[in-house]
Amino acid sequence: MDWQSGQMSNDIEDRREDSGSGGGGFGGGGVGIVGVLVLLVVSLITGRNYLGAFLHGGGAQTAPSAETQREVPRSMSTQEEDRDAHLISWTLNDVQKFWTGNFEQHGREYTHAKLVLFRNQTYSGCGTAESATGPFYCPADQKVYIDLGFWDELKKFGGSTADFAQAYVIAHELGHHVQNLLGTEEKVQRLMRAEPSEKNHLSVDLELQADCYAGVWAHSAQQRGVIHDADIHDALSAAAAVGDDHLQKMSGRSVSPESWTHGSSQQRETWFKRGFTGGDLSSCNTFGGSSN
Repeated sequence: MDWQSGQMSNDIEDRREDSGSGGGGFGGGGVGIVGVLVLLVVSLITGRNYLGAFLHGGGAQTAPSAETQREVPRSMSTQEEDRDAHLISWTLNDVQKFWTGNFEQHGREYTHAKLVLFRNQTYSGCGTAESATGPFYCPADQKVYIDLGFWDELKKFGGSTADFAQAYVIAHELGHHVQNLLGTEEKVQRLMRAEPSEKNHLSVDLELQADCYAGVWAHSAQQRGVIHDADIHDALSAAAAVGDDHLQKMSGRSVSPESWTHGSSQQRETWFKRGFTGGDLSSCNTFGGSSN
């Protein structure tokens, strides 16, 4: 992946020196592509169902115990963290520049999302943002939240943290922002309230569409010579690592498709590739009756 470090984006809110303990509970809204992974592990370790509470409770939940609020271990140096911050900043600018142009071509206006860098815990429009939730997008304040210590956790579960794998994560979360601007997020939330039994299925459709939108941006990046074949492999590796079936297997549980909220590894790879191949929003109708 060819990118150059430069001045931090005006759309970055760097709260790394300000955030810490305090506040209460997990935020509602769009959980990140890997938030389920960390919440699942925390639930298994503590014996408390934080994953179920986050996915099904809506809004802020009871704050986790003190032992689950401890700082996420970090193996990266300050220099490495700053490099990752600049990579995220570059990606944020590039993805939003792409969507601005795409919206203009279709007679729409794109409003920039903000991205918040934090450590351990901070506030968001969807409740308290915790390291344990992983990267996520909050529709209420139109911001993406990420603790850079997350990359250490992702490595433990076989996920790639190469440059384009990280860029894919950011592009996925901005895919949720696109859904919010287009009204898809609101429509899905209404359907979830009207048909509670379809909540998980609708959540999978929403997440797979965000994967597809990340692929649409990747198509543009490849045409511009920013990414290469090896980079696509890294993105697919990251997508596969956070598939619901893979997470269930990693936790020692049986694969249970009816409980999925993000889609299987194969589904996530498939929809990223559809966006990458098609290169347009029209390639990403995950709500057409099948998520395969």
